[in-house]
Amino acid sequence: MARSMARGARITSLAALGALLAVATLARAEDTVRIGLPTKTYYPTIISETALRQKLFDKEGIKAELTIYRSGGETFEAAAAGAADLQLNSVALVAAGRRKGVDTKAVAGTALGYYGWYLMVRSDSPVTKPEELDGKKVGITAAGSGSDLLARWTMTDRKIKFTTVPLGGGGLVPNLLSNNVDAIVLYSPLSFQMMQDKQARSLIDFGAAVPSHVTGVWIASDKFIKEKPALVQKTLNALYGGLMFLRANRPEAIKMIAEIDEIPPKVAEAELDGNLMKLSTTGEMTEEWLGRSLEFSKLIGMTDVAPVGEIYTSAFKPKPTVK
Repeated sequence: MARSMARGARITSLAALGALLAVATLARAEDTVRIGLPTKTYYPTIISETALRQKLFDKEGIKAELTIYRSGGETFEAAAAGAADLQLNSVALVAAGRRKGVDTKAVAGTALGYYGWYLMVRSDSPVTKPEELDGKKVGITAAGSGSDLLARWTMTDRKIKFTTVPLGGGGLVPNLLSNNVDAIVLYSPLSFQMMQDKQARSLIDFGAAVPSHVTGVWIASDKFIKEKPALVQKTLNALYGGLMFLRANRPEAIKMIAEIDEIPPKVAEAELDGNLMKLSTTGEMTEEWLGRSLEFSKLIGMTDVAPVGEIYTSAFKPKPTVK
């Protein structure tokens, strides 16, 4: 009788332990956020890696898993397939995606300009102005990406026609230098590095040429927003904490940017001053700013897009995590 009772107690204890482990595992799963990043050497990767290295996600009580893709388009496809919970992407993709059944919303804004983005040619290229690219080949990361939008804006603005060639983020520079394309739409810090190394020169500074609008947003699916709003908020807190850390700690920021992007300190300094210091620290979005983004996308042929009211939520206000 005693042995039977002891055995029963052990079984009960084991069952209770198993239940506790199951709850703990579930809690850990619920506190994990998968962040999709459009390409390696790009500001959302720097910010996310900084938040990770400074343990800002840990301080929010969550775990972040970073996945780097080849382009904004590929990142958006990953989210549509359920492989990413939060990602950095364009307003245009959010609006176009909703018309195709991919229901995402912008949860925080990052920039009001294409800071550090340039239309670039090799230093020895005979091309001296954008109009001379008519009929030629221009490299972009992927269809639907920010580089695609800027390439198409260039064609509309300069009334020319060239062929866009999707090369992925890692393929832009090699294909330009090997003469496979005549020009590329390039983002910082690679654009700064190419100019400092005198390997390429700029034809258009998109940060100055393109009218101000929301050029980058952190986005999440409607489902993720509805089911895990606290996780969205904590993730944004950590990400904007990462940005604030970079802005407030210049020597360490330059060192970290150089390490993450595998670039010289001088280029990292240009990235900090020419891009990261210009990004939004509040995540604010307004219908006016988002409306300009949609108008911009329509100028380049994206006419079947959702209205402004459907593409964002103002439910989240990033509260930067402090180290």
